[in-house]
Amino acid sequence: MPGHTPPKPEAPAKDPKNTTENGESMNGDVTYEDKVIQKIIGISLEKVDGLLTADGGFFSNVAEKLVNTDNVTAGIDTEVGKKQVAVDLKIVVEYGKDIEEIYQQIKKIIAKEVHEMTHLDVIEVNVDVVDIKTKEEYEANSETVQDKLTNAAKATGEFASEQTEKAKSAIEQQKENNQ
Repeated sequence: MPGHTPPKPEAPAKDPKNTTENGESMNGDVTYEDKVIQKIIGISLEKVDGLLTADGGFFSNVAEKLVNTDNVTAGIDTEVGKKQVAVDLKIVVEYGKDIEEIYQQIKKIIAKEVHEMTHLDVIEVNVDVVDIKTKEEYEANSETVQDKLTNAAKATGEFASEQTEKAKSAIEQQKENNQ
């Protein structure tokens, strides 16, 4: 048809992840420090039944025996690339639990949590079972020197309070007897 202009082909759609609000193109990358991925993994491992702890080795255990820590990254090593993550874990499992099932749970939950938060793919999870303990053994061994000192101080404070009350009562009784 004369006088009719054909419609212009549409410009290719811009990737919404790489554009600003006004439609301009923007480049950049997100990178992750190992400790960020290790924390994601450490927190996610709390959901695994039969896994008592990721274990940071002798020196980490000595430090943890002295002072309470919230170090969820002990025993977790990662290699973080631009799109993928490899994980090495040292773990302590609960006696009587199916270790292969624990391993499968670990792989599944790590892959899910890391991917959901970072869009990185976990391509490898290696697990070294360094110990096996009953839940009671683990809890008994988890009490730190700091916990023991706190409990001793609390008990000493309670004892001192009890002795003070006894002394007050004895003095009041003595006053009543003298009147």
